[in-house]
Amino acid sequence: MQTTIKRLAGVLVLAAGVGMAQELADVKLPEPKTEGGKPLMQALKQRQSTREYGTQAIAPQMLSDLLWAAHGISRAESGKRTAPSAKNWQEMEVYVLTAEGAYLHDVKANTLKAVAKGDLRKLTGKQEFVPLVPVNLVYVADTTKMLKATPEESAFYSATDTAFISQNVYLFCASEGLATVVRMPSDKPALAAALKLPDTAKITLAQSIGWPKK
Repeated sequence: MQTTIKRLAGVLVLAAGVGMAQELADVKLPEPKTEGGKPLMQALKQRQSTREYGTQAIAPQMLSDLLWAAHGISRAESGKRTAPSAKNWQEMEVYVLTAEGAYLHDVKANTLKAVAKGDLRKLTGKQEFVPLVPVNLVYVADTTKMLKATPEESAFYSATDTAFISQNVYLFCASEGLATVVRMPSDKPALAAALKLPDTAKITLAQSIGWPKK
């Protein structure tokens, strides 16, 4: 009997250890490179939406540079970003969905904060390429930061602030040879539940990023 109990205890300890090993961990990104790239006019000329992607991964350095271009801190003294924000609310948050799991981009720490383990990319859209693209960004408005905004103002400003960020991503991708397209998530409630969003957080848009299909 004691031998059986010890075996069961050993199995439980082993299972717990495996579970802990499989926990999704935060990812500290490399310091973003904020110089270089194609001239602005050339990037504008080459900006386009793409719906055919390869499966090559996006390197951590490239992802760090991409997220800085999207909404990173460009003025350390004031904390202001590369993208405009109505009334400087800075209500927009960027979630990064990969094959490993979902992360929230912590702008100040330049870290991907673990949110949910597992591949949730398919929840961001119905198109065939969506689950295969290395990175899908999900833009979320934290409406608690939009002080004294009416529902109409909240919807309007979160939409415009999302557009600023997504265009930054478009221009970065054009500069670096990446492919991208913005999309409306097909099932916002399911995606919100998977990302563990509170009712005050509103999904506005999704954007796929990868390498062009060769």
